Amino acid sequence: MKPTLLILAAGMASRYGSMKQIDGFGPNGETIIDYSIYDAIKAGFGKVVFIIKEEFLDNFKAIFEPKLKGRIETDYVFQNFDLKQFGIEEEIYREKPWGTAHAILAARKVVKEPFCVINADDYYGFDAFEKMVHFLDKEATDSHFSIIGYEIGKTLSDFGSVSRGVCKVDDAGNLKEIVERTQVYKKDGAIVYEEDGKEYPLSFDTPVSMNFWGFTPAVFSITETLFKEFALANKEKPKAEFFIPLIGENLVKNNQASFKVVPTGSQWFGVTYKEDKPFVQESITNLVSNGTYPTKLWS
Repeated sequence: MKPTLLILAAGMASRYGSMKQIDGFGPNGETIIDYSIYDAIKAGFGKVVFIIKEEFLDNFKAIFEPKLKGRIETDYVFQNFDLKQFGIEEEIYREKPWGTAHAILAARKVVKEPFCVINADDYYGFDAFEKMVHFLDKEATDSHFSIIGYEIGKTLSDFGSVSRGVCKVDDAGNLKEIVERTQVYKKDGAIVYEEDGKEYPLSFDTPVSMNFWGFTPAVFSITETLFKEFALANKEKPKAEFFIPLIGENLVKNNQASFKVVPTGSQWFGVTYKEDKPFVQESITNLVSNGTYPTKLWS
């Protein structure tokens, strides 16, 4: 059974819905999602599931069905605020959605095979998809998951500091912990992070998480239990978010599962700052001119 690609797109539907042209980066207006799906098909994924807001279903289908028909199976699931589906009867006021780990629960009824999760607006590179397929096919178990580890030097913006989850890895190549460094930037040809007003160096190849995770469906019931606890513990915090690294942290800490940190040399890019857009367009132009992608992706 081929693995499934789960795309976290609930947060970007508003940009897609009314102004989808804005997110065109390729020579024919291709979006970053297009390149991810193209790489995923080439790597051997059998299905793509979009996690979106329900009101954007028609938009997403109009954009992606014509391109993907006959190439890969598609499905759409919805992230919403309904807590009754998780057995929570209380009304809990929210200012924003519950976060990325809550989002993947939307797929728990349609994903029955090993799967990976990615952000919709990040470019990950073919190598990462190929390595993830290999992991999901050959190594994944219900207690052994994975995360793609990017070299931090290949994930920075030239236009300001970024937040990065630095992976601490044990001798077996498994995750010990993810430490969130909130201010990472380039300085004088080096990479530093700032904490309490001081700067500390980071080596170029320090592995970081860019939210590219590999799981089996066993993670759904674990996540559901953790989400219920999180929702009830944070009912007075309308902005608290339940992120995927919290699942990883919990499973590793309680020895319930290990996470292999799969290294990739791929260049990551995304639009953190609006000034990043020309860089992303230029990066894709270069990938097209060096033959990584055809000029017309879906021709």
